[in-house]
Amino acid sequence: MRRFLLPAALVAASFVAGMVVTGRIGPAERADAQPPAAQPPAAPAPRPAPAASGALPEFADVAERVIPSVVNISAVGSRQLRLPFGFVDEQQTQSAGSGVIIRKAGNVGYVLTNAHVIGDATQLSVVLWNGRERPAELVGLDPYADLALLRVNDPSLQPITWGDSSRLRVAEWVMAVGNPYQLGETVTLGIVSALGRTNPQISVVADYIQTDAAINPGNSGGALVNRRGELIGINTWIVSESGGYQGIGFAVPSNLARDVAAQLEKFGKVRRGTIAGIVRIAPLNPGLAQDLNVVSLDGVVVYRIRNTGDAWAAGLRAGDVIIGFNGSEIKGTDTFERSMLTAPVGSVATLRVRRAREEFDIKIPISEAPLRTGR
Repeated sequence: MRRFLLPAALVAASFVAGMVVTGRIGPAERADAQPPAAQPPAAPAPRPAPAASGALPEFADVAERVIPSVVNISAVGSRQLRLPFGFVDEQQTQSAGSGVIIRKAGNVGYVLTNAHVIGDATQLSVVLWNGRERPAELVGLDPYADLALLRVNDPSLQPITWGDSSRLRVAEWVMAVGNPYQLGETVTLGIVSALGRTNPQISVVADYIQTDAAINPGNSGGALVNRRGELIGINTWIVSESGGYQGIGFAVPSNLARDVAAQLEKFGKVRRGTIAGIVRIAPLNPGLAQDLNVVSLDGVVVYRIRNTGDAWAAGLRAGDVIIGFNGSEIKGTDTFERSMLTAPVGSVATLRVRRAREEFDIKIPISEAPLRTGR
């Protein structure tokens, strides 16, 4: 049976103009149903956070505090569809996901979600806990971390409290809140199954939190909170053989998400590092190690390099094996790429290089990586 690594967004495509997925209409409701003429519900009274003790918290209180900080997101765009005989048609695309209100200034709030929820959308909207639908503006996104920041204007926005993901422990209780299958305001409970999970297919800069709290399509961008209702992760993807929940979900840790969100709000992007001139790196295997006359399989091989750029000017050459980056060991291509992307732009990196039986250091400036497209 095939195993899928799935971003937990709900994606649909339609040729019918004007079709919008908002998350307010569930599968069993009519699309033309008229809401009752009533005032939006009052905000729930805040409850004190439970003490960080060994006793279980009252999860209903935690959910009551967190739900108003989670929104449903609708992203509408279009793409060109090539038809026979050279004809081209435009196909409307929709994506539904979740988002978390992380900050508010006056009536303006900032919503953090996954970049794959936004895609190439040209029209964004959010539905708040009280049923209000508001247009949203894209502030910026970081495809490398699969995160995006939106700006929304509404006086009823309620930001969540940040938590410290570095203090998480395996088997700690967590709660996932989001918009699976456009149902909205859905809460599931589980534990931290593991920490430090990686998946280069999704992101090379994130060490994911693994949880068994149910995460389904539409949960992407939703909140993973601890027993105190603090945001400790952004739900992002699942491993599944069916396309739905099978007990293995993953979230971007809050410490990484908080840093990315701050940069997106300030600069509209995250400045990621690279080394100019390196075209391609490759993992080291026994045959290649023998050809290069090196005795260890640690590190990555500089497979192709331009004779212009910072790497060449610093003395790096094709066939060199990079075994260290700023004092940290390089075990493979993923760790090297992560080291480059997370290095401060404008800094100087120290690379430990093995050339045949000789080892030495090379100092190379870190330049800004181009924005990756194709989310």
